[in-house]
Amino acid sequence: MISANEQFPPTQKPSESVSGVTVRLAGDSGDGMQLLGTQLTNTSALSGNDVATFPDFPAEIRAPRGTRAGVSGFQVQFSAEEIFTPGDGLDALVCMNPAALITNLADLKGTGILIVNSDSFDAKDLKLAKLAENPLEDGTIENYRTIRVPMTTLTRGAVEPTGLSVKLADRCKNFFAMGLVFWLYGRDVEPTLRFIENKFSSKPEIAEANRLALKAGWHYGETTEDFASTYQVPKAELKPGTYRNVMGNQALAWGLIAASKLSGKELFLGSYPITPASDILHELSKHKNFGVRTFQAEDEIAAVCSAVGAAFGGSMAVTTSSGPGIALKGEGMGLGLILELPMIIIDVQRGGPSTGLPTKTEQSDLMMAMYGRNGESPLPVIAARSPSDCFKTAIEAWQVATRYMTPVVILSDGYIANGAEPWKIPEIDSLPKIEVCHPTEVNGDNEFLPYKRDENLARPWALPGTPDLMHRVGGLEKQDGTGNVSYDPANHQHMVETRAKKVELVAEFVEEAELEGSTSGTLVISWGGTYGACHTAVQTCVAEGMNVGHVHLRWINPFPRNLESLIRQYDHIVVPELNTGQMSALIRQQFLVDVVGINKIQGKPFIVNEIIDGIKSATREGVS
Repeated sequence: MISANEQFPPTQKPSESVSGVTVRLAGDSGDGMQLLGTQLTNTSALSGNDVATFPDFPAEIRAPRGTRAGVSGFQVQFSAEEIFTPGDGLDALVCMNPAALITNLADLKGTGILIVNSDSFDAKDLKLAKLAENPLEDGTIENYRTIRVPMTTLTRGAVEPTGLSVKLADRCKNFFAMGLVFWLYGRDVEPTLRFIENKFSSKPEIAEANRLALKAGWHYGETTEDFASTYQVPKAELKPGTYRNVMGNQALAWGLIAASKLSGKELFLGSYPITPASDILHELSKHKNFGVRTFQAEDEIAAVCSAVGAAFGGSMAVTTSSGPGIALKGEGMGLGLILELPMIIIDVQRGGPSTGLPTKTEQSDLMMAMYGRNGESPLPVIAARSPSDCFKTAIEAWQVATRYMTPVVILSDGYIANGAEPWKIPEIDSLPKIEVCHPTEVNGDNEFLPYKRDENLARPWALPGTPDLMHRVGGLEKQDGTGNVSYDPANHQHMVETRAKKVELVAEFVEEAELEGSTSGTLVISWGGTYGACHTAVQTCVAEGMNVGHVHLRWINPFPRNLESLIRQYDHIVVPELNTGQMSALIRQQFLVDVVGINKIQGKPFIVNEIIDGIKSATREGVS
């Protein structure tokens, strides 16, 4: 067998060292851009680079081929330095058809490389993309360094020895593009060759065709005169440890499994599939060997109610959804709250209202997480800040749920859920032990008091069937202590205030907010998936001499106990968020300070320059 080095020999062209590269791959939803992006991400991580990704999916499951609505994209930034976003301007854009070109070209830097599949720019594809003129000929791309590659023709020629049909041969052109991009940026093909072997082990002719297409793309880059040099990105200096690439939904699932083991509880997930939360269900369903039980319910209400039942039965109970599903779960969440049972409710936010933008990101469920239930029903709310942070977030949420006997809401979003970054695998001994106690007998009194509270105002988690610990459950208000149904006005006020006080006490458990940057001037407060862009923007502002500090909030209800004292240090408060100003409203309401919002609701995450411009505009402060 010919070795990989012989099939993909080192380039003989000059190589230029760069600190980092941002590449976006765009094509039709059937062109395999997500696969290409995933392979580029994995091989970059294995090369020792810091990596951040942003997949972008069509909203329709079967969008018409070749149309703008059907464009699928995958953006990767790989760097020799620590990075916090998948990049702003693109260094390279690979477009498989006219629709991909016209919807993505604006993000390409003036110095960037544009690689197009020139075979796809025929009259039919131009019409599907609603283009009257060919953008390759009408001056649209004249300011870019454009490489026109007849990928379809070259791929068909490369795979011809396998005897595949034209239709199947054309499906290999993403591997041709992959080979070209790997050559251009000095990526190792060995991991992808292993992937091909494993993925298509039962279809050797398909595996061979993909290998041939990959090889053809690599050698096209080496032999064509279109490329004067390749680019090399050195290894990043990451903290010592064992790393692996992880996506947000994947990390949440693993964090939940870890939390179940740390607390000695079996994990139960009651869920109804919904984009972009479904992959948590998919991932957890793979891990029955860890005692995980997954239940795909007939609807969102059944899903949350099954979780309530599992919590009552003594399991680690979780339900997952996105905005529309959380709206349906509201009464069930309130039931878990009034029963005072530990549960986790995960909301992977997407663009709304209603069906809205199901594959795009947004942060517009914050107020629903805070107040979206009938009656006075506060719940602790924590928001993950990045894909790797999801692991820690899941464990922390379960710590709070069991310590304070309450459902806890985890907020993620489409950007975090589908994005990926290196995750340093923690040592088992570094993870917190989660103590869970179930009463086994009546202590002191002759009757069991199911709402007798400890120092955290948490009631005992008594398991059904435990002798002498019989108690009543249900949605009607309870008498404190006995748990008997109570219509007493004073008791109702007492119970409502007690449940609210319990949430306030969570502030004693959670970490204080960390301050980065300046201690005076302008404070940027971020939450959720805006962390990376805000952190980078503040670093840039400080480097320019501006007085800008940054606090990122993971816990939103309650706020960190030191947040007010930090806020009082600054003249200006700026809050970037992917909504119309929900966190801004919460900050104003609680601390009675003026807040300037930087708001975006386009289904896309912030780019760093948007936040820098917003900071400068909000504070009217130039470089000192």
